[in-house]
Amino acid sequence: MHSSKGGGRTKPLYVQLALNATEFPAEDEYDYIVVGGGTAGCPLAATLSANPNSLRVLLLERGSDPLSYPALSSPRGFFSTLNEDNSPDSPAQRFESEDGVPNARGRVLGGSSAINAGFYTRAEPDFFAPGKPGYWDMGLVNRSYQWVERAVLFQPRLTTWQADFRDALLEANVTPFNGFRLDHVEGTKIGGSTFDGTRRRHSAADLLNYARPENIHVALHATVEKVLFTSVQGTGVPRPTAIGVVYADLQGRPHHAMLLPRGEVILSAGAIGSPQLLMLSGIGSNRSLIRWGIPVAHHLPAVGNTMRDNPRNALSFVSPVRLPLSLIQVVAITPNVFLEAASNLLPFSPRSRSLFLSPRYSSIPLNIASLMAKIPGPLSSGSLRLASSNVRDNPLVRFNYFDEGLDLQRCMEGVRLVARVLGTSAMDQFKFPGRHFGEREFWYLDDVRLPANLSNDDAVAEFCHRTVSTIWHYHGGCVMGEVVDTQYRVFGVQALRVVDGSTFSHSPGTNPQATVMMLGRYVGVKMLEERRASDRDTKIRA
Repeated sequence: MHSSKGGGRTKPLYVQLALNATEFPAEDEYDYIVVGGGTAGCPLAATLSANPNSLRVLLLERGSDPLSYPALSSPRGFFSTLNEDNSPDSPAQRFESEDGVPNARGRVLGGSSAINAGFYTRAEPDFFAPGKPGYWDMGLVNRSYQWVERAVLFQPRLTTWQADFRDALLEANVTPFNGFRLDHVEGTKIGGSTFDGTRRRHSAADLLNYARPENIHVALHATVEKVLFTSVQGTGVPRPTAIGVVYADLQGRPHHAMLLPRGEVILSAGAIGSPQLLMLSGIGSNRSLIRWGIPVAHHLPAVGNTMRDNPRNALSFVSPVRLPLSLIQVVAITPNVFLEAASNLLPFSPRSRSLFLSPRYSSIPLNIASLMAKIPGPLSSGSLRLASSNVRDNPLVRFNYFDEGLDLQRCMEGVRLVARVLGTSAMDQFKFPGRHFGEREFWYLDDVRLPANLSNDDAVAEFCHRTVSTIWHYHGGCVMGEVVDTQYRVFGVQALRVVDGSTFSHSPGTNPQATVMMLGRYVGVKMLEERRASDRDTKIRA
């Protein structure tokens, strides 16, 4: 872990490793092909390449490298990126779920870790508990977290708004105060950051610094269109086997990346990209694939199911005191709800398409404070379906926010906790003189304010539904136990795995990026252990 004073200006290794896909041959062979240079794909590819036995690893990323977008390097770039046009050159591909909630997905080396708010915290212990999907080697989990943290983790220096938010949480009895820590514990804590002491962003792309350069090939602007399969005769049932992928470069020219013997294709394209690519490759529901004219490689109807997104409900108000820009640094953790804060992201909610301010705001500098409540889980789930047979088009996604009653109850609890925080003396300094003598009040943006009667369940529930937006923590679509086994292998298919947040049925901790990066390292180590065991068996038989 780095202190907040860290942050050298040395050029990252990925700048030297990454080449435009147009420079790659029309056909080549590799031991491992990782599809998606994002939050899980970068640590996975780096780990696989570090094998000293000269394994050839190909990492395919559809976007560019982060240095192509200078705005991404600072916290201010977080919001501006999410509001850019949706051109193919943007590092964030916007989409809107069928719930009517705008969202975004990373399209850059480093994936969503290169465009997010930078908060770093580990998963809750229950995420790894026995009986949950999969078996976790906790020693390797902790070593994998530490491997990630040596490259991208920094201890933040609190801004004034974050310090005031911390004080308000403690006054509202969200205790104890746990100080700076990475593990998931109830109370109020300061989390880690992927922004260093000079406010420069680090992302999963930095984990490619661990790669063995002679073993890894990184292709940018490489859009994978489908996985290639051949059928082999197993125990009476033909089983498709991945043999490579087809990807297109910026000129639209096709490239074939093929597997060497014992090789594997690993999809790390995220909770939107991985299930979409499985379907486009012929793995999914027979009925859906036939409808789109896609040859069926394997009937696996669970692909695209169990799509989930953690709902966020936010309030933003104008502050009479100056606030510097801040992303998330402090978090409140209770059993049923998490609270976070930001400042000077205007407007913070991407659901607000325009900002209509009363004339009374025009005479003051705009200093915006935002409070956000979000719930763990969630339990509510939806699905992902193809919108076309073009991988560049967003699929149709529905999350069904608050379909499960417990999710709505937790949201209501979060709204009431926000009210408690706003009622503390630590928040008084953010109020303006009211309409009547002696009164003080918050000046809310977009006229989004808490229900007048917080004891009215119907009013609070209506507020939850009306103000729901995303926290960009969507997951599912290739869930373990439904689409992949405990080794992340796709059921009924050989030489194909999915390793990313699409395999999660539950979003880890308050913010998932730490665990998704850990997952890439974790599975990479496991895969190399499998290869070494296979090599030993081969030598013994020989």
